[in-house]
Amino acid sequence: MRDAGLNRAIDAAGGVAQLARKIGIAQPSVSNWNRVPAERVVAVEAATDVPRKLLRPDLYGESAAAADHAVDPLDAARAQEYALLATLLASAPSPALLEQIAQLPHDATPLGRAHAALAEAAARAVATEVEREYFDVFVGVGRGELLPYASYYLTGFLNERPLSRLREDLAALGIERVETNSEPEDHAATLCEIMAGLAAGRFVASPHAQRAFFEKHLSRWMGHLFADLEKAENARFYRSVGTLGRVFLEIEAEAFTFAS
Repeated sequence: MRDAGLNRAIDAAGGVAQLARKIGIAQPSVSNWNRVPAERVVAVEAATDVPRKLLRPDLYGESAAAADHAVDPLDAARAQEYALLATLLASAPSPALLEQIAQLPHDATPLGRAHAALAEAAARAVATEVEREYFDVFVGVGRGELLPYASYYLTGFLNERPLSRLREDLAALGIERVETNSEPEDHAATLCEIMAGLAAGRFVASPHAQRAFFEKHLSRWMGHLFADLEKAENARFYRSVGTLGRVFLEIEAEAFTFAS
């Protein structure tokens, strides 16, 4: 049975097929949802104007807000960066999400400049062209230009030992796979989503455990993925996503080193 938030989003979009189209995924995926997956909340909110606190009150409602209030502002900002990367790596952005990204605040810091480049790319982008770009880069006919999985980057093959190690660590943290997510857990989008949950305190883990997870499952390969994305032949909008991801992970790695 679909929950109230998902039903409201479907109604606002004009139906399941329309919601799927607006957020750039296949209709059967939305049909199988019982609630909006955490990694899709931002995109669904942007596409339907249904507030995230109504889409997923367990994550963004009053109780979640009270928990977030205790989160350090820096960690909250980290969670937002990871959530944005997770959303863009999971699927092509909708027109509404591109409009939101075009308004990203920026400054003269390396991360601020990456935000500015992404905002500029979003302002120029045409959603249908970005959808095709996402397909060419990450999906393809047979396979995309890039395979955004830890196993592939670390071993050259899919579904190898890095994935099984990740599953062991997720079980230890009490993090369960979302049933509607058909991708292996070592997909870059899923790992960014997990880091967003750790940073925001939605998954309980000590700073030491967060650092260990980052170093074991992200830092060894994801920076290479983002660097490859910056120069991918089929990438245009997504080159700026690669820059943001690379710069942000460099900042994360340095911050974890100083926190030791």
